[in-house]
Amino acid sequence: MADQPTLILLPGHLCSGLLWQPVCDGLADLADCRVLSLTEHDSMAAMAESVLKRAPAKFALAGLSMGGYVAFEIMRRAPERIERLALLDTTAQADPPGRADVRIADLRLAEQQGMPALAEHLPARWMHPDHAADPRLRQIAINMALEIGVPAQRRQQLALMTRIDSRPGLARIACPTLVLCGAQDSATPVAAHQEMHELISGSTLVVIDHCGHLSTIEQPQAVNQALREWLQPRPAR
Repeated sequence: MADQPTLILLPGHLCSGLLWQPVCDGLADLADCRVLSLTEHDSMAAMAESVLKRAPAKFALAGLSMGGYVAFEIMRRAPERIERLALLDTTAQADPPGRADVRIADLRLAEQQGMPALAEHLPARWMHPDHAADPRLRQIAINMALEIGVPAQRRQQLALMTRIDSRPGLARIACPTLVLCGAQDSATPVAAHQEMHELISGSTLVVIDHCGHLSTIEQPQAVNQALREWLQPRPAR
């Protein structure tokens, strides 16, 4: 529909459009959902500029994990273009000490043994144990990583390792903001979302039980309900 708001959806590291498919299907009556890939650039700044070039003048923005990091960069560059912001399973913090070692190990594994060798470890790392054991959900996580591939993985990892701390700018966010995460998200824990919620005035915090890091595919109905409420018209602060 012509009067639908545009909802730009940004995937996480080693995640493809499959991550947002349940949202696109569930919110088709409410928004023009567009998933924009983040595979061509090796910095948050370049990713953000790429999104802004492909997006309309005004849009709602949702990012999961790495997509959230890009969303912070977009908010620094063009806050006037963002009508609503949703931050899913992400953090405003820079990479913690020691995280680079894990990223480099992942790069070496994929480059030396192929992406399938890394992909098989991702469901257990990212998802609630029950969902990681579900053959259908497990295969989605694996297929996304295989779709992204090794060259894009290297670019994304460089961007992740060099991202800045976004917390100092959170108080300037003035659009309706949803902060959402899985209660069992070990990659970006609930505490990180509580921190963002406290720093973004007027934001809404939603914590979804029985859910890990890939909330949109682990608990799509609960995520869609939260996004549906977030998209309802209301005046900006």
